[in-house]
Amino acid sequence: MSGPVVLITGATRGIGAAAAVELARRGAEVAIVGREPERVAATAQQARAAGGGAAVHEHVADLARVDEVRRLAAEVLDRHPRLDVLANNAGAMFTARHVTPDGFEQTFALNHLAPFLLTSLLRERLAGGRVVTTASDAHGAGELDFDDLPFERRPFRAMRVYGTTKLMNILFTRELAKRAPELCATCFHPGVVRTGFGKNDGLLYRAGLTALGPFLRSPAKGARSLVWLALDPAAASISGAYVVDEKVREPSAAARDDALAEGLWDRTEALLLTAAA
Repeated sequence: MSGPVVLITGATRGIGAAAAVELARRGAEVAIVGREPERVAATAQQARAAGGGAAVHEHVADLARVDEVRRLAAEVLDRHPRLDVLANNAGAMFTARHVTPDGFEQTFALNHLAPFLLTSLLRERLAGGRVVTTASDAHGAGELDFDDLPFERRPFRAMRVYGTTKLMNILFTRELAKRAPELCATCFHPGVVRTGFGKNDGLLYRAGLTALGPFLRSPAKGARSLVWLALDPAAASISGAYVVDEKVREPSAAARDDALAEGLWDRTEALLLTAAA
């Protein structure tokens, strides 16, 4: 039997690129998703050169846009008759407030709405497979507000917004494991990694992250849990779990709150219905 088919978003930088290359090296058939065609092509070339021998596919999409997520899902369903793993890795922290064409704050749209919608649209094709979502220990600083879930009225504080979306990732994983028992749904904290994270805008953030660079994890080390969760047989039995360094860890109390997880799911569905109207 050929290796598993893995679709990985945010695959052209940092953790995602390192994971794509390692997955390919291990014989997985990798479908790379990124926003910039040139970077997608470059990462695909590296993955093919890794020597695993399986096919490497390229998909271009801006996942901060709901219509682009829907287009990507349709393209994936058309091109891939089999899908074993969805790695929801795309994410960012924007240091200033930006609004997408759908009217959503960009961090929220990319980090939460995109993986939620993409997973929903690919769920049937993934039956029996795995969904791995890149979360973060920054979730401990997150605060859900169901009266202002998409950050329309609250003051914009970059780390608080980012942490809240990472809390959403863990709650999404928890609820997905309950609502889709045919899937193995997991999420993980990659550590603090040397990537483009936090450098989208803001000189202060860029300078601070550059200074810290020598003390941060390499992308390859940050990608280890993603690869383990995608491929290792031992990871197939831990649905709903939050993982750090290939070990199950307990996230914050808020991230274990079943009422929050259920409420977030229902409100996210309602927001996406509004966006589609």
